[in-house]
Amino acid sequence: MKRTVAFEKNARNIFFHVLTNCNLSCRHCYINPAQHGKGMVSLATAKKWMAELSGKTGESNLILLGGEPTLHPDLPEIARAAKEMGYASVTVDTNGFLFHDFLDRVTPSDAEVISFSIDGPTAAKNDLLRGPGSFEACVSGIRRAKERGFSVSVITTVTGDTIDDLALMPPLLAGLGVNRFFIQVIGLRGRGTTAVQARRDRWKAVVPKVAQNAASLGLTVIHPKVYLDSDEPFACAGREAENYFVFPNGRVYRCPLCEDFPLHAYSIRSGRLRKRPGITEDRFFSLDIPEGCVINRLIQPGNTACDEKGGPLFKVACCMLKEETTPD
Repeated sequence: MKRTVAFEKNARNIFFHVLTNCNLSCRHCYINPAQHGKGMVSLATAKKWMAELSGKTGESNLILLGGEPTLHPDLPEIARAAKEMGYASVTVDTNGFLFHDFLDRVTPSDAEVISFSIDGPTAAKNDLLRGPGSFEACVSGIRRAKERGFSVSVITTVTGDTIDDLALMPPLLAGLGVNRFFIQVIGLRGRGTTAVQARRDRWKAVVPKVAQNAASLGLTVIHPKVYLDSDEPFACAGREAENYFVFPNGRVYRCPLCEDFPLHAYSIRSGRLRKRPGITEDRFFSLDIPEGCVINRLIQPGNTACDEKGGPLFKVACCMLKEETTPD
């Protein structure tokens, strides 16, 4: 079954980058140390920030990221502290190397989901993008996580150069017992600014079919909607949802497309979340344009196309708008 996942007005999602350091140098990494810092958030600071960001109403979900978050020696304690604070769910995004014996120091009650990044169906394909040994590390990590009772998801980032390999991913993931498959479009930020995005016609021809195939194998598949027909309504997560992208230098963004620029709407100072004055990303969320996402139009104008009169042929959806395909 396929459905568009609506923004949840009472849910709060905290994407917490506990550090920006990583053991890999992926070609399309979105981390930008000049904007995000090079530090590591201490355990004490992480607890303060998570308490501040948890929200007073509704459910708060925490996603712990990096860099490679398992390089943080206190990551298990951070996850446990979040659950003690009442976070509804804790997910750890990892490249699979699982440093500091991470899986031996947490249980599914601390972090329900371990999410692994695999960008190709074979070691040769994946390691070309992510680095030698990364494919085998992920496969091994997935097996170990499943043995310990964790729910496992895999994120695959799609580019114009890799989209033809996407159809080979569902059999691999089903064989490993993966629960959820996230197909992600490449973001033109960080090192990814030189990446080749998949053309609209290729995305629409390939991704829905792969999602259906994966669902037939028992996986739940989530991917960004990316494109809207010209008559479909546009909705912005910045207006209708609570998503916070937190970095070690205290910057807090509402929109991931803005992360290469000092446009963050909030910052954390002295342990408190504070709204920034002046021109920030929040100023753009209220703008309505025929092309859909105004921030995409500003920083990724190549994603749009016009007819002979200059009008848009389609809209670009909010990057946080997802489609979900589930097993029948």
